[in-house]
Amino acid sequence: MPGPVVIGVTGNIACGKSAASNRLAELGARVLDADHLYHELIQPGMPLQGALKERFGASIIAPDGQIDRRELGAIVFSDPEALVELDRITHPAVVAETYRRIETAATAVVVVDAVKLVESGISDRCDEVWLVLCRPEVQLERLMKRNGIGMVDAERRIAAQPPLEGKIILASRIFDNSGDLATLHDAIDAAWRDLPGCHE
Repeated sequence: MPGPVVIGVTGNIACGKSAASNRLAELGARVLDADHLYHELIQPGMPLQGALKERFGASIIAPDGQIDRRELGAIVFSDPEALVELDRITHPAVVAETYRRIETAATAVVVVDAVKLVESGISDRCDEVWLVLCRPEVQLERLMKRNGIGMVDAERRIAAQPPLEGKIILASRIFDNSGDLATLHDAIDAAWRDLPGCHE
């Protein structure tokens, strides 16, 4: 029995890839959000949390035993080498869990939502790669509003994102999400109708 159609949805921070994935979930796809999988894998007692604590120090562990993402973010987004180390530690675990869930999916379409879809190698497992972009000024405004951070911090986080060139080269479809959500939904719906077996 053939496996599901695997769509990789990517795009840099605050460009709208999650909005695109949410729409695909509404249309019937199973969405595997790499960030959510990462959250599951760094719970107290999990090996990945121990590896992060060993590398970045006990200060990244909040009083409730969870990873303090703000503290960890402050470390890695101000130090490019630390960000590389974070990826080196976390990517293999997230990739392995993503592949496991693709294999056990019961839907015709599985969507992998990941900022580093290309860099992690997950794009190699995808039948199509969908890239969501927006204008830089829109991205900056959305990130500041979403995360409740100032312009300097937002610009630092955007600068730490992977370059878009590699994503553009591999993209099967590119969506400009500089406008409103309804416009993005219309574009996603049209692309969905192009997928084999997804016309219902």
